[in-house]
Amino acid sequence: MHSDKSPTNCIVIPCYNEENRLPVAEYEHYLNQNTATLLCFVDDGSKDNTKNVLKDLKNKFQDHVDVISYDNNKGKAEAVRHGINYCNNKFDHHLIAYLDADLATTLEECERLMTFISDDINFVFGSRILKIGSNIERGKFRFVVGRGIATVISNILKLKVYDTQCGCKIFTKELSTQLFIKPFISKWLFDVEIFKRFILIYGLEKATNKMLEVPLKSWIDKGESKVSPTYFFRMWWDLMQINKSYNASSKRESKIINEKN
Repeated sequence: MHSDKSPTNCIVIPCYNEENRLPVAEYEHYLNQNTATLLCFVDDGSKDNTKNVLKDLKNKFQDHVDVISYDNNKGKAEAVRHGINYCNNKFDHHLIAYLDADLATTLEECERLMTFISDDINFVFGSRILKIGSNIERGKFRFVVGRGIATVISNILKLKVYDTQCGCKIFTKELSTQLFIKPFISKWLFDVEIFKRFILIYGLEKATNKMLEVPLKSWIDKGESKVSPTYFFRMWWDLMQINKSYNASSKRESKIINEKN
């Protein structure tokens, strides 16, 4: 069922224990200026008062905020997936994105990246590249570890992607219905799976031309990552499982194509 007041764009924002971290003033400023975009918050089983903070925001901006709440924590991957599927079923928007709740990437930046979607490009993602004119504030340890992980991921994907893990990604509605239909293997490395699924849809060469990595003008590390330090060790297992699973899918599809030919 589709709303009569469907937004042009939707931004899905997963939330977990954000009562004291959610930059409510920034959200309110954006919502007061913007009438074309709906913010869909997914409260992923928060143990604090996040649900009521989001409820207050929805009450102030009835037509531009929607809130989904889980009783139990399902992880960021499922929260994003559920939020995107929810919006796709409810609204007739053109573009859909997801963004971290702390707004390390601002809503305005996300909106700017949306302008890069075109007839040829249906997947745009932000990149935390340090360059002249940008304001990228990231702790040294996080930067060094992040670059190491990014290099490994880039090699796995066989794509020259600088930053797969930036929490700002935009899709056409049509593409998102394909990318988010199935649950993800990893709760935190689902970004890698998105790229893998994208490549399965189009093939590596065409996929490279259908996506665009856009350097962010601003990204500010808000600290207090929700990812447990112990996940650093689990991460390599997740990467191995992702690579194994999607490579198997790719071989199956290639076999089917060859049999048809």
